[in-house]
Amino acid sequence: MAKQYVFNLKKPHQFFALGFGLGLAKKAPGTFGTFAALPFIFATQGAPIWLQCLVAIVMTLFGIWVCGKTADDVNVHDHPAIVWDEVAGFYITMIGAALSWQSLIVGFILFRFFDILKPGPIRWLDKRLHGGSGIMLDDVLAGIFSLICVQALFKTGILV
Repeated sequence: MAKQYVFNLKKPHQFFALGFGLGLAKKAPGTFGTFAALPFIFATQGAPIWLQCLVAIVMTLFGIWVCGKTADDVNVHDHPAIVWDEVAGFYITMIGAALSWQSLIVGFILFRFFDILKPGPIRWLDKRLHGGSGIMLDDVLAGIFSLICVQALFKTGILV
């Protein structure tokens, strides 16, 4: 029988680490948790790129703390319910993107692709880092890879 972990959304660090509770989805918690990035994406659309990058840095540093503390609470490194890393990664994917339902879907698919398959350096980071940094930084890199792809699709005119 699978062990049950008790999370408490009344604890602020767990509330954020669990993507406002979306990470508690029974199936595909990382996919559901990714949607928690949408308010941040919408709130900063049209903001200068430097501000979007600053938000991404703050989300990442904050995520290292909340994810690490939540992982310690349940004594499981990178429990599937911990999804703030997906929130930050998808936010990074959409930096500077002209928002439309098409760009959001393409960005979402690209981010989930890189996050799940973890090609090359993403896998390397995932295997070598521990604690909050280990939870966060592979998804940050997946977000950067996805960001590059999204921007390339805009540059080539495939996304408008």
